[in-house]
Amino acid sequence: MVINMEQTLKPALRFKGFTDTWEQYKFDSITFPSGVKNTDNLPLESYSITNEAGFIPQNIQFENGGTMRDADKSMYYIVSPRSFAYNPARINVGSIGYYNQSKNVIVSSLYEVFQTTDNIDDRFLWHWFKADHFQKLIEQYQEGGVRLYFYYDKLCKGHLPAPQLIEQRKIGSLLDNIDSLITLHQRRYDKLINTKKALLDKMFPKAGEVTPKLRFRGFADTWEQCELGQLISKGGSGGTPTSTNPNYYNGSIPFLSITDITNSNGYIYNTEKSITELGLNNSAAWLVPKEAISLAMYASVGKVAILKENVATSQAFYNLVIDDLSTRDYIFHFLKKMDMSRAWDSLISTGTQANLNAEKVKKLTMTIPADIDEQSRLGTLFNSIDSLITLHQCQYEKLKKLKKALFQKMFV
Repeated sequence: MVINMEQTLKPALRFKGFTDTWEQYKFDSITFPSGVKNTDNLPLESYSITNEAGFIPQNIQFENGGTMRDADKSMYYIVSPRSFAYNPARINVGSIGYYNQSKNVIVSSLYEVFQTTDNIDDRFLWHWFKADHFQKLIEQYQEGGVRLYFYYDKLCKGHLPAPQLIEQRKIGSLLDNIDSLITLHQRRYDKLINTKKALLDKMFPKAGEVTPKLRFRGFADTWEQCELGQLISKGGSGGTPTSTNPNYYNGSIPFLSITDITNSNGYIYNTEKSITELGLNNSAAWLVPKEAISLAMYASVGKVAILKENVATSQAFYNLVIDDLSTRDYIFHFLKKMDMSRAWDSLISTGTQANLNAEKVKKLTMTIPADIDEQSRLGTLFNSIDSLITLHQCQYEKLKKLKKALFQKMFV
């Protein structure tokens, strides 16, 4: 088979106005070693490199700077701005960084440190390093026994397909902007999660107390204590149709699994598995109505979700049907708080597998506002926070998928 090299050196997706074939650059022609030994033992800040953060100060990476805090650093490499560095023993998991601060720092002499020539845009190369193309190069040239290494001389054997500098810069800038948006949504998501945890801690009474630390204005009454079973109109675990009977599965009835609830954001819109009417009728499973709560009693104990469809569940769940949605929302967030604070641990039965049981769930003592309006406002507040969390989580995941697709189409 004849390979058209001109065609293979053109990406599937390009900015308007660019049509030239990309060139193959050997790494030893576009990079050069730039690490200089810190022979004078200058008191420069020590950095490490991780696959999550890239360059990171050692006093952040390790408590109190780690064991090397006061060690002699004369053998460390000085890293100047606009440098790449990586750990040759961990490059296969992404431990590479790009340093673009204004002052010099130092890294372990175990690292490879290099810079690029003027015909390569560093941001373009940075994103290429994060794409599958670089992983294939590592797999081709890494060497070793139990631990594999990819030293700088091996990098120099590889090739980088790249366009003219102006197109490199456009690609690098686009991917940088997407990374900024990914970081933005991740930070907002993390902030909302922390805000929710703090509010759950303050707006629900602690064990043995009957009023929370923080309340909506106008509410002062003592909260009531009752058993969870008193607040539900119907409850019960599910059942599993015989797994060896194919006539019981792949039907029209969603069938909730532990995987579904573990991977959910607290709301179940669909499930991985489904069962047939025949499977439902020949098992202990029952059709749990939309808007009910399902609580995991096995495996991911304490995980809880609101069903947004009529769903059947296995015996691993206790399902709570609650007529009043304000009360339902309050109970849901109360149970979420229990999960976050690991409050179920004291109720779990231990054996071959730690689990709850239906009786313990029904007998759970909980505090609840006597005023339905206070229940409603609490539920609305936390529902709103959940919606924002879901929004930023969805945007984050969409941007990650977009970036992955661009990697595949904008590099060759």
